[in-house]
Amino acid sequence: MERDLTKGSVWKVLLRFSLPYLLSCFLQTFYGMVDLYVTGQFNGAAAISAVSIGSQVMHMLTVMIVGLAMGATVGLGVAIGSRQTGRASTIIGNTITLFAAGAVLLVAALLFFRDGIISVMSVPQEAVSQTREYLTICFAGIPFITAYNVISCVYRGMGDSRSPMYFVGVACVLNIALDFLLIGGLGMQAAGAAYGTVISQAASVVFALLYLKKKSAGTSRGGIRMKREDFRPQREVLSDLLKVGVPVACQDGFIQISFLVITMIANRRGVDVAAAVGIVEKIISFLFLVPSAMLSSVSAIAAQNRGAGLHDRARKTLYCAMAVTVSFGFLCFVTCQILPEQFVHLFTKEETVYVLGGQYLRSYSFDCMMAGIHFCFSGFFCAYGLSGFSFAHNLISVLCVRIPGAYLATVLFPDTLFPMGLAAPAGSTLSAVICVILFLAFREKFGLQRNRKPARPENSE
Repeated sequence: MERDLTKGSVWKVLLRFSLPYLLSCFLQTFYGMVDLYVTGQFNGAAAISAVSIGSQVMHMLTVMIVGLAMGATVGLGVAIGSRQTGRASTIIGNTITLFAAGAVLLVAALLFFRDGIISVMSVPQEAVSQTREYLTICFAGIPFITAYNVISCVYRGMGDSRSPMYFVGVACVLNIALDFLLIGGLGMQAAGAAYGTVISQAASVVFALLYLKKKSAGTSRGGIRMKREDFRPQREVLSDLLKVGVPVACQDGFIQISFLVITMIANRRGVDVAAAVGIVEKIISFLFLVPSAMLSSVSAIAAQNRGAGLHDRARKTLYCAMAVTVSFGFLCFVTCQILPEQFVHLFTKEETVYVLGGQYLRSYSFDCMMAGIHFCFSGFFCAYGLSGFSFAHNLISVLCVRIPGAYLATVLFPDTLFPMGLAAPAGSTLSAVICVILFLAFREKFGLQRNRKPARPENSE
């Protein structure tokens, strides 16, 4: 279960770690897209809007949970890199305690504010009842969604990105089957998509626990042995977890809020625009799998190397990851310029929706390149305990470019969605510039000297 990420070719380690994680993200996003696809095949724009809006809310909550759990990923990486297995056990135990308590409180708060969320989202009237039903079901399933993502983050912090892939595979297969049964066979519309998501996540948690029990019975779990005391909250450990996790959660939350605000702006233009924007957001979330995988891979790999004092290797991991994300982003951008409407047409039969969606996707797709840069930097900053940097550049991007840019585009260009799609890549460009400046300004923190001098011979005296 525990894997050493401090040895061997950086390229090989990066690809070996990131590919299973990428496949996990692909499967998780894929069955989310299947929700929308199956809903669109059997229902109209109202159900599509309900699923797309509801899933955006759930996606925001999920990425914030994963962001908060990044503290565990980084903490475990540093502990394992420095061979502190006792501290690693305590980090795992405190993480479980923290998120178990948090999940219960989160469910109560979300159910209480459910109608307020729907109101703030400016959900089209035709889709309000189905959106309410979707969110109620998914909010009740928050403990399962939290458990799955925390277990996965713990595994990745120990250098194991393969096991979470098995967990999400179980959820994916079950979710697709339930979508066709509940949405297509039983006609449950948005509620069917919600039940499919929650049931499949619960099944993946059960599978993960059984898998962990089996692995533990046959191995020493890489030297990490859990004790009852590890689950007792410790102020220092929780402080370290939250110091990294809270800024990342806030960062991801602000990014998702910007998406939700843009969705709110779109919702006020009618159900067709709302459906088009919702579909494109799903497509973009799929295209962002590689940058997301690289962010988590860089944070886990660089954290272990930081713990081992291998700063050069940590920086090289960052450079390799950026090369991958920018290259992949360019291919996505070119493809979306050629076949934008065809991609949207996969999710809806309504011509107005896929024409509007094609306009939005054509401009939005430029973000596939720019976002990859600041995603990789964010992962690197987190590995060094500087997740506040990631929070800062994303906050500036959201407040100064993404939200005002989308609003102005809507006001100035009410007949097309193309200008509105430019707000996201413009924001990512600003984030990328800020990240480069921060990296150079704090180069000594990352093992780079401002004026590197030639090394003195060992026997120079």
